[in-house]
Amino acid sequence: MISSIGRRAFLTTLGGAAAAWPFAARAQQSAGMRRIGVLVAGTEDDPEQQTRLAGFRHGLERDGWFEGRNVHVEYRYSGAGTQMENLAKELVALQPDVIVPAGTGPTAMMQRATSKIPIVFVAVSDPVGSGFVASLPQPGGNITGMLNLEASITGKWMAMLKEIAPQLARRALLGNPKTTPYDYFLLAAEALAPSLAVEVAPSRVETTADIERAIETLARAPNGGLIVPPDQTLTANRDFIIALAARHRLPTVYNHRVFIAAGGLMSYGTDYVEQYRQAASYVDRILRGEKPADLPVQVPTKYETVINLKTAKALGLDVPSSLLVRADEVIE
Repeated sequence: MISSIGRRAFLTTLGGAAAAWPFAARAQQSAGMRRIGVLVAGTEDDPEQQTRLAGFRHGLERDGWFEGRNVHVEYRYSGAGTQMENLAKELVALQPDVIVPAGTGPTAMMQRATSKIPIVFVAVSDPVGSGFVASLPQPGGNITGMLNLEASITGKWMAMLKEIAPQLARRALLGNPKTTPYDYFLLAAEALAPSLAVEVAPSRVETTADIERAIETLARAPNGGLIVPPDQTLTANRDFIIALAARHRLPTVYNHRVFIAAGGLMSYGTDYVEQYRQAASYVDRILRGEKPADLPVQVPTKYETVINLKTAKALGLDVPSSLLVRADEVIE
């Protein structure tokens, strides 16, 4: 028979063990938890960025990875980009299993911060020229990912401007060389310009003041049009660019539908949400033991054309049927 003192000691021991069980279970679960780092050159409250990240999470869930259950995702947002280097070092210090940088700038920062942790980039247009990978089919090293746009897409943008405004003789190509592979697009545009009988005006920008000067310079001469390639600086200032293009009545082609939904004229580019889903599939393969060096950089297979008829009307432009029939989305 157990004495009352012995019974109390036994129950205390039993209660302590029972209380420890959940902690032991949580520790065991934490030990099996995989960790992913995500570095974004943008703000957390940007609805477009959250839509893309939702696509990434859906991709992870499709492959059996659920946040809080078997994977933990550390998100870092650099805003205007001034803290990006520190955020990259912060993610590396957490020693995640894989890191996903979104865009050329974040990928460059992560490359400087680690040569060991696997990196799967998304929305990078010139990974070879930027020095991230040795080649698309054989990346080498610890980096692979999703190619955003090939340089040849510049010809598509120029041709779209020709269709909607045949009189245009000059096209300005905006871009910040610090946040996009600007020459990658510029060289392709200059190579195609003679066949379209147009002039390409390089317009390198870094600040809103630069953007305003470039657009106002273009608007001083007649028959000018504007090309807006993928660029974190331009995306962050999309409302400002759209307003300036409207004020100066400049036909403009953009790289993504987010500009058109905000009032831009037309766009042709890849589906970013799909790219983030594809990036999740590479993250899955790395978490299951594959190496970035063995995973070829994926080229885009899905493009979309979006046209804003209301903006076209405000600019006095008639959208040709040849352009409308190819549109995946028409905003009226």
